[in-house]
Amino acid sequence: MNRHPAGRPGTRSATAIAETPDGPWLIDGPRPPRGAGLRGLPGAVLFDRDATLVVDVPYNGDPARVRLMPGARDAVDAVRAAGVPVGVVSNQSGVARGLLSRAQVDAVRRRVEELLGPFSVWAICPHGPGDGCHCRKPEPGLVIAACARLGVPATRAVVIGDIGADVRAARAAGARGVLVPTPVTRAAEITAADTVATDLRTAVGLVLDGRTSGPRQGEGERL
Repeated sequence: MNRHPAGRPGTRSATAIAETPDGPWLIDGPRPPRGAGLRGLPGAVLFDRDATLVVDVPYNGDPARVRLMPGARDAVDAVRAAGVPVGVVSNQSGVARGLLSRAQVDAVRRRVEELLGPFSVWAICPHGPGDGCHCRKPEPGLVIAACARLGVPATRAVVIGDIGADVRAARAAGARGVLVPTPVTRAAEITAADTVATDLRTAVGLVLDGRTSGPRQGEGERL
């Protein structure tokens, strides 16, 4: 989520890749056997982190405070089992605000992977709302960068998140967005989303069944 004020485990060798000062932090991970593109599957599924995969703790830099959202493990495992790469796209403005270090963000990332298994890519925006970057959601940069690392056109990706910025970033990148609301999701964000699912398991079911190609505007599909 990351709407804050103003504004199966395995070994892996994660490698940060080339970055620019105004771009996202990118971390590579293992790729699954290729199933993407078969049977109508998406090329990649990108999850928001806070309030989607893990309980939202504002500006959290403590791995001990990481708790999974309901259904997160089943949802991620289902995408992996289908042979579709999974990634994370996350705003972490606590870095720009001086509340988080890169080491803390990485420690939390490692804890998430201990609980959910390794992701094929992480794309993290460390900037603040006023920095003018192109990666902070709802800008499309995180989605575009993650897809580029995976070698997948953004138009074949799906983004799953809990607030309007997640689905707006997906739309801006040419990807599909699925909103999984929480109690803090605004009514207007739910109305504006193309596809809304009651929980992560339902969201992933829609993605793998190819039912996220609804209207690009308006109320969208409600499930």
